[in-house]
Amino acid sequence: MPLYEYECRACGRTFEQLILSKQSEVLCPQCKSADVTQLLSVFAVGGGSGKAAAEPGPCGACGAPVRGSCQLD
Repeated sequence: MPLYEYECRACGRTFEQLILSKQSEVLCPQCKSADVTQLLSVFAVGGGSGKAAAEPGPCGACGAPVRGSCQLD
C-alpha cells in the first residue's frame, strides 16, 4: 500500500499518510488543513542485522562463482 509524505502549507508540519485510493482527501493531522503538498519521497530497504550475507558472493580476485574455488582468494 502506498505511503506518501506531505507538507502542510498552513502550519509547515511534514507527515506521512497511507493512501488507499486517489480520491482520498489528505488533511494535516495537526491543523486539519487540506492545503498540503506531496513531497518527493525516497525509500530504503533494510534487511537483517547488518551483518554480511551467510553465503558469500563471487570471488573478487578471479571472478569464480564461489569464493575459495581459486588460489587467489
